[in-house]
Amino acid sequence: MSPSTSPRFFTEREVARHSTPDSCWVLLGTRVYDVTAFLRMHPGGEALIRSRSGKDVSREMEGPPHRHSENARRWMEQYYIGELDRDSGAEEAQTLRERRQTSDQTDGKTAEKMKLDEDEDENSPYSRCSSVDLDKDLVDWRKPLAWQVGHLGEKYDAWVHQPVDRPIRLFGNPFMEASTKTSWYWVPVVWLPVVFYLSWYCFTTLAKGTTRIDLTSDVSIPVHKYMFVPLFLLGWFLWSFIEYCIHRFVFHMKPPAHNYYLIMLHFLLHGQHHKSPFDGSRLVFPPGIASIVVGSFYMILCKTLPEILGVSVFVGGLCGYVVYDMIHYYLHYGSPKRGSYMYGLKAYHVKHHFEHQRAGFGITTTFWDHPFDTVIPDEKF
Repeated sequence: MSPSTSPRFFTEREVARHSTPDSCWVLLGTRVYDVTAFLRMHPGGEALIRSRSGKDVSREMEGPPHRHSENARRWMEQYYIGELDRDSGAEEAQTLRERRQTSDQTDGKTAEKMKLDEDEDENSPYSRCSSVDLDKDLVDWRKPLAWQVGHLGEKYDAWVHQPVDRPIRLFGNPFMEASTKTSWYWVPVVWLPVVFYLSWYCFTTLAKGTTRIDLTSDVSIPVHKYMFVPLFLLGWFLWSFIEYCIHRFVFHMKPPAHNYYLIMLHFLLHGQHHKSPFDGSRLVFPPGIASIVVGSFYMILCKTLPEILGVSVFVGGLCGYVVYDMIHYYLHYGSPKRGSYMYGLKAYHVKHHFEHQRAGFGITTTFWDHPFDTVIPDEKF
C-alpha cells in the first residue's frame, strides 16, 4: 500500500470471506493483511494460517508457544492492505479515503509520491512489496544492488538481516544477472548423472578385486566391492561437515565495515539470500559456480586417498550436495507434514533467517550445530 494514500476499510464480514488458498486474509488488531502469497512460506505450514484466516492472530503472534521476532513482524507488514471498519454495516469494502493535510509542504510531497506510484509500471516486480520505502531505504532498489551494498559500511549487517519479500537485481548487465539465477531442477539434471556414472564406475572397479591398500611394502589388504557403500556414506557425512563450515564461516562471515569489496562479496555469496529469502531463482547454486567447490573436493580426495577410494568418497559427497540444495529449496517453498523431520527442519531454517542469523547453520541436519554450540533454542510452532 502506498504511503501516500489512506488505508482501505473492510468490514468483518468481508474479511471473513477471504479464507481460501487463493485468497487468505488475517487480522492483527484492526489491521488487515492479505497473506495469500505467504502460505507456502510459513514455517508452521499452510494449514496453520488457513485455520486462522479471517480472524485476529494477535495472540498467536505474541505466543505461546512461539513469539514471533521483530523481523517476522516487519515481514508481515509487506502484506498489509487496510483497516477493519467495525462501525460500518456495508458488506462491500469502502473506497480509498485520502488523508487531508493542512500543511502545503506535506500536500506537495504527497502529490509527488502519488505521481511516482502512478508512473511505475504495474507489472514491475519492484512495485509488489510496498513496505520498502524506495525513497528512504539505504539502497536504491531501482538500480542493481551489487555495486551499492559496499557503501553501507557499518549499516550493512543490520540492513542485510532485515528480510523483504521482493526480487533483487544484482547486476545491470543481463548476462551477468542471468548467471546468478538458477531454477532448482538444474541441480539434479546436471549432477545426478555424474553421481550415477561415478557410482557405477567405482562399484564395478572395486568388484574386479584388484584394489588393495598398501600398509607396508610387503603387506596390503584387499578392498571388497561392498566397501563402496560405507565409503559413499563417509563422503556424504564429510559433505554435511563442509556444508556447515561453508554456511557458518564463509556465508556468515561478518565483513569489515570499511571493506567495500568484502561486503559486496558477502552480499553476492549469501547476503542477497538473507535479504530476499524467498527469491526462488537464487535458492540453489548455479552449476558453474558449484563446480568450483565440487572440483576442489574431488582433487583433495584423490590426492589424499588411493584413486578409486577417493572417487568413492567424492561421489557420496556430491550426492550429499545435491540433496542439500534440494532440501534447501524445499525448506523455503515446501509444505511438509506437521511433526515430520522436514517440518522441524523448515521451522529451524526459517528461524535462522528471521531471528537467529548467528546460529542454526545446519541445513540438511542440525547435527553439527550441537558440537559447535550453534543450536537454535527449541521452540514449538
